[in-house]
Amino acid sequence: MLANAWFPYTFFKLSFGTQDKIAQKLDSLDLVIEQPIIQFRDTDKKLLRQAIAAQNLKDIVSYLSRYVPFRLLAPFVEGELKGVNRGRGSELEKAMPEIVDRCFETCKPLYRFDATQQKDCQAIIVHPGWAKYLEQHYAIVRGWAAWEWLNYMQKRNPTTPAIASKLFMPTKRDSLSDQTKYWKSVLTHQPLNCIYSKRAINPDRFSLDHYLPWSFVAHDQLWNLIPTLPEVNSAKSNHIPSQDYFAQFVELQYQGLTISHAALPKDKWHRQIDNFICDFKLSSSEDLLDLQKLCNLYERELIPQVALAVNNGFSPDWQYVA
Repeated sequence: MLANAWFPYTFFKLSFGTQDKIAQKLDSLDLVIEQPIIQFRDTDKKLLRQAIAAQNLKDIVSYLSRYVPFRLLAPFVEGELKGVNRGRGSELEKAMPEIVDRCFETCKPLYRFDATQQKDCQAIIVHPGWAKYLEQHYAIVRGWAAWEWLNYMQKRNPTTPAIASKLFMPTKRDSLSDQTKYWKSVLTHQPLNCIYSKRAINPDRFSLDHYLPWSFVAHDQLWNLIPTLPEVNSAKSNHIPSQDYFAQFVELQYQGLTISHAALPKDKWHRQIDNFICDFKLSSSEDLLDLQKLCNLYERELIPQVALAVNNGFSPDWQYVA
């Protein structure tokens, strides 16, 4: 549970709702997270699970196992729960082992508690019928669970973009080769400076910075990417830049658009800027070649997203210090 919740909560800063305590439990851990986890090279969460397992989890396990194993069975034995108090810390948890054991064959609950372990409920026995069903229809059940989790999280994060991309750890990040070729072509035609450090950008050694952090937008659209020095990009990480950089960011995007417009064939340029047209809902690409209009577009689209990102917990007002 902790490993599955780590990426949505810690990396993408999603909320699980005020009633869910899993976030508090993650906050209580003193985790040392290695680069393969952050860079999505830990696809089976092995390293993440190891980092979590290295913590003292006794209190957390005790808390999480106090209610979930019992309340998960309630829908299966609804008819047997008449008169049972279902409040937190109520009769339900104490009564459930005996109830599911008694009606294991009639109500067919998902599992019952091992009679030899009922005192601490450390073991369960899955109903044979459900074991067979889950084995045969695992993909369907997993898809249903993912859909329900998406609906649950969307309701609790209504203003956050790309929720579906943030619930499960990506197997890998998409390549930025096309975006890198675009900016390398621009830099080859005209020298440009990094907006954060003010230093010249080497066309053969630069990084692409997501102005709005990738962990917030979960996309690699060109309108959010600018070239910067590798060490500057590393220092910025997933912080929100200071408003002081906004005008320079728009100016750099304008330079990229105008330089590429002059250097590329018309049809290729339009393919390059397709995401500008679609995401900014433009009727004419000419608006991208007017600095004032471009600034207005970014103020309309970007500034509200900055406010949402800060509200979601991303650190604002980042400035580069050499």
